Formats: sequence, C-alpha cells, structure tokens
Amino acid sequence: MSTQQLPVIVIGAGPVGLAAAAHLLERGIEPLVLEAGDAAGAAVREWSHVRLFSTWGEVVDPAAEKLLAPTGWVRPDADTYPSGGDWAERYLRPLAAVLGDRVRLGATVTGVSRSGRDRVVDADRESRPYVVHVEHTDGREERLTARAVIDASGTWATPGPAGGSGLPALGEKAAADRIIYRVPDLKDPAVRARYAGRRTAVIGSGASAFTALAYLADLARSQDGAGTHGVWILRRGISGSTFGGGEADQLPARGALGLAAKAAVDGGYADAVTGFRTETVERDADGRLVLVGEDGRRLDPVDEVIVLTGFRPDLTFLDELRLGLDDRLQAPVALAPLIDPNQHSCGTVYPHGVNELSHPERDVYLVGMKSYGRAPTFLAMTGYEQVRSVAASLAGDQEAAERVELTLPETGVCGGAGLFDEPETAQADGGGCCAAPATLQIGVGAPATSGGC
Repeated sequence: MSTQQLPVIVIGAGPVGLAAAAHLLERGIEPLVLEAGDAAGAAVREWSHVRLFSTWGEVVDPAAEKLLAPTGWVRPDADTYPSGGDWAERYLRPLAAVLGDRVRLGATVTGVSRSGRDRVVDADRESRPYVVHVEHTDGREERLTARAVIDASGTWATPGPAGGSGLPALGEKAAADRIIYRVPDLKDPAVRARYAGRRTAVIGSGASAFTALAYLADLARSQDGAGTHGVWILRRGISGSTFGGGEADQLPARGALGLAAKAAVDGGYADAVTGFRTETVERDADGRLVLVGEDGRRLDPVDEVIVLTGFRPDLTFLDELRLGLDDRLQAPVALAPLIDPNQHSCGTVYPHGVNELSHPERDVYLVGMKSYGRAPTFLAMTGYEQVRSVAASLAGDQEAAERVELTLPETGVCGGAGLFDEPETAQADGGGCCAAPATLQIGVGAPATSGGC
C-alpha cells in the first residue's frame, strides 16, 4: 500500500479535530480520529455550564454542517449563544455520529514517529508513513499507520501553574486540596458551598480570571453567599487595557467579560493585588493558604485559590518528530510572530493556514488551541480555517490552501482580553466562552467566559 492510500490520523475529537475530519472527507481523504475521552468533545463537556461568547453562526464549521445536513440536522439560530454543553450535545455528538467508525473513543495517543525512523535518521525519511501508538481504556496497545497526522488535542489538560516563573510555586502541589485550575461551576451545590462565605484568590489576567471574579461577586450578592470575597492577583499592573476592549470588541460578549470583572472590583467584592508573582504557597495555623511573592510580600490568608494562568501544549508524545516550534510560545515558528504577546499586545490574530502551520517534518500539523502553544485568545473560527487549509494542501490544492477564506473579529484593544454579561442581557450582547479549553477558558452558567470561541 502506498503512503497516499493510508488515512490521515487526527488526534482529538473536539470542535477542530472533528472539523478536520469533515474537511478531509470533503476532499476525498479518509480520516481516522483518535479521542482519549469517552465522548466527542470531552474537554468541552468539562465546561458544559459555560456559555460561549461566539454565536452558533460562528462555532459551526461549514464542511461539518454539509456533512450533517443529510441527517436532517439543522443549525440552531445563528444569532444565539450556546453553552459548552449545547455545543457538545447539539453539534459535536451528532457530528461524531455521522463520522461513525472514523472516530475512536477511549484511544490515547502515546507516541508519533516515522516508520522505522527515529528523529535522528535522515535516510528515506519522507517516504515512510507515520506510525501512531495508541493506548485503549482496556489497556490494549495498538500501532496505526498514517499518511499524515493532524494534532488537534488542545491544551486543556495542561494548565499553567500558580508560580510566577512558569514552575509550580513551592508548596503548590501540597496545597492541591485548596487549589483548582478551572473556573468553578457555582451552580453545582457542592462547589457553591466550597466558595460561599470564603475568601478566594484568583490568579490570572485573562478572560477566565474575569469570569471567576464576576462569578464570585455574583455569589457574594446572593442570599447564601454573604461574606464571599475575591482577591485578584495580577503579575502585571492595572492599565487602561486591563479590562479588555468593551464596546470596541467586535465580539460583544467577549467585550462584556472585563466590564463585569471591573464591576466586581469597583463594587468591593474583590481586591486587586498587582505586580505579584507567587513564589510560595504556605499554610497558616488554621490550614488557610498564604501566598508569598518573589518580592517577599505575604498576602492575607485565603481559603481557596483559583489559578487561571493559561495553558501549555503537551509535546511529549511528539518527541520523535522534527517540529519547528518557537522557543518562547511552543507554537509553529511561522505562526508565533502573529500571536506572540512579547511582540505585540493586540489580541487580534489574522487568518492563517498551512504555510504558518508547517514543520520540518512534512505532513504533520498542530492545529486548534495546540497550534497557539502558550499564547492566549484562540477562536474556533481560527481553527476551522486552519483545517480547511491543511485539508486542501493534503489534497494537493495549494491554491485553495493558501487562500484566506475568513475574516476574524477585532478585539478592540491592545493588551487586554474581554468582558462579560449578566444572563439577562446575554442573548443581546453575548454569551460565553470556549475553552478552554475551546477549545477553552471557562466560568459558570450566568456570565460568559473566554479564551476559545
């Protein structure tokens, strides 16, 4: 069998991975999607309580919609905002069902390489198919071959630490019972009880942090949340762009996120601590947590800590491939300058495709949130355009691969993320996030969150 007759293996059955499969099929290329979770959109389901800040019209891939159409599937009202749960159940689940046996669940990719060639060997390398090692939930191991590999596994499983140096703070692991790395679902009674009446530190400066602060403020205003208070810890100072683009953001719901966070601070429901880089997490005599900064500052004790410092890609299973990644962001070298916050502070990223996503190892692509490495603010629309371009290139249609077919919304700000809405105005002004993962940063039912959609 020639390499071209082999399937393209797609890692991850999230929004971008399933879109990749749809685009490949549209091009007459057979995909095989490997998903570690027990359902399509497993990461999205972990923030099912969050409403996206993009509308249904912006989070359904065109090729996927064509694939679904013969089943009688109809996209929900394009101007309304789905929750993560809606997105997973009303779109990703039926899309995976249409793909059928092309999607394998409970299949964790543990390694990718060239057949008979580790990363050192040059001889006859490009003519060799890819080999993909898979572990199934029953412990069975499998070796698959592919003509190309598209890694859409995202970054949800690898959040950033509280430590200001990129490493876990001293004592952070020991305090794991009081620290979470997601925006909590405060509609869950057990979770709500954990934070009600408590003092909680929120570490981070993006849309997920905005969401957490607003949710805590909402809890503090409720009958069962008296005494709830947030401590917002920023590694930088507060400037005009800290709270995002507001009304200037072309995604209104994203623009609303920071406004609610600002209201939480202005209303006295949270205090802001600026220029603080956490070095140590200690416990006081009562078991509460004391955060100590690199500059020696010791903050008043808190009961809980929510760490929302972004995500990073898991590259361990790609170690035998020759990837061209930026040293800082761990994103493809050609893409990194477009998204690097060290080089520009604007959150807007312009459409890109196969040229920016290519590596020294031919026909292997990191797409979706994983393509951004450690950079923030990924939109589902961006991922859909990426896989459209990649599929066109794998089909030999380079003209289509290099053609831009997407206009992305401006953020309306340089140096900030977004804001979010109260539930009463969500349908008019916005709605939620994608995390997270959506892809993905999250919050609870009422306000919206950010980061991916």
